Amino acid sequence: MQKYVLIAAMAAALWWFTSQDDLEAITLPDGSLSFPGYTFSNPEPFDLQARVLSVKDYRWGRAADLSPRDLALGWGRMMEDEVVEEIQIRQSGRWYRWRSDSYPIPRREIEISSANMHMVPANEAVAQQLGRIDEDDRIRIVGKLVDISAADGWRWRSSRTRTDTGNGACELVLLEQIHWI
Repeated sequence: MQKYVLIAAMAAALWWFTSQDDLEAITLPDGSLSFPGYTFSNPEPFDLQARVLSVKDYRWGRAADLSPRDLALGWGRMMEDEVVEEIQIRQSGRWYRWRSDSYPIPRREIEISSANMHMVPANEAVAQQLGRIDEDDRIRIVGKLVDISAADGWRWRSSRTRTDTGNGACELVLLEQIHWI
């Protein structure tokens, strides 16, 4: 009996995940962007060439509905094999963490040349491309840094500087284009 309950629960979960409405950004007359139920404000153009240091998928919660995948990205010398090989990288809970026993480049350079970024695909085609990104890919991402809010007071803000670290330092990217380089 337990086996059938488990199978039914798995089938229900699969149906729920596959039946969710696709979210697509809508440009409002004031220039802000909106997804159904959310408003995107303070858009700032964003264009970055980087190496994918780590990939983390999220399936539960409001943030996952908008941003199903985070990318830990590195640019500058953080794209080099000999540098990345010396750094242990992991992601969890919408955070990117790294550590190194021997710094291949100065610590501050690692901090300002890498970041965890919350990816919000602007449409289904970009969402499919985002799902194909793997660790060590070299990509160019184009979009906008955005702040997101909902009518019930929920807010999610993007960092807009590369010198910050810790809580609030992640970029929230409305992802419009992905190019593999």
